Amino acid sequence: MVSKSILFLGSKPVGYECLAWLIQQQDALNFEISGILTQARKEFGGLSDLNELAQENAIPVFNDPDAMPECDIIYSVQYHKILKQEHIDKARLMAVNLHMAPLPEYRGSNQFSFAIIDEKKEFGTSIHKIDPRIDHGDILFQQRYPIPDNCWVEHLYTLTYNASVKLFKDTLPALLDGRCQPVPQGKLEAKYGTSLHYRNEMDSLKIIDLDWDKEKTERYIRATSMPGFEPPYCIIDGRKIYFSTKH
Repeated sequence: MVSKSILFLGSKPVGYECLAWLIQQQDALNFEISGILTQARKEFGGLSDLNELAQENAIPVFNDPDAMPECDIIYSVQYHKILKQEHIDKARLMAVNLHMAPLPEYRGSNQFSFAIIDEKKEFGTSIHKIDPRIDHGDILFQQRYPIPDNCWVEHLYTLTYNASVKLFKDTLPALLDGRCQPVPQGKLEAKYGTSLHYRNEMDSLKIIDLDWDKEKTERYIRATSMPGFEPPYCIIDGRKIYFSTKH
């Protein structure tokens, strides 16, 4: 059987973990990693993250989607750029993305925070085909699970991180063999609803209005208190007063 080629696009800790596992599975699952695209992230020491991992394993690193070579499968895990159709067409078989949220409910960014703000009882993680729109392609695989009561955004992120890595590993053999049944997201929108959120929306989410009731205030604090990022705050006399939280 001819070995398939995977071009990996990714960043952040979840991208690092998925790439490290891919490297280990090349012989067992009969594929090769033909290259990666990534960006420097502080989580793994700046440039010594996915770039270094690729270099240690003699995997070519490409700096821009325009430089992508042809391959059988493009696999994106938290890659920071939106691919154009000419980039997607570099994949002979399929271009897919691991999106750390249920689809079609939460496309784009800040999905963990919005799920808590929206008082959702269920969350999930999805693998879908890539098209030129944001997180819009057909769903290939998905895992859903309950959101714990009074959940904080850090906890929901951790649950989703672990579920996403597991889904990535569990479904790769089926993806390589073409054993998947794409489901158009449009067929699920009536049941689940849909939304698209952008990174800059978090700026306004963090502002706590002191006129809110206790429940809404607490919910927004739980949704926006992520370690390593600016905490939620109120504004008094033109000054930011941050909420210090322990949970």
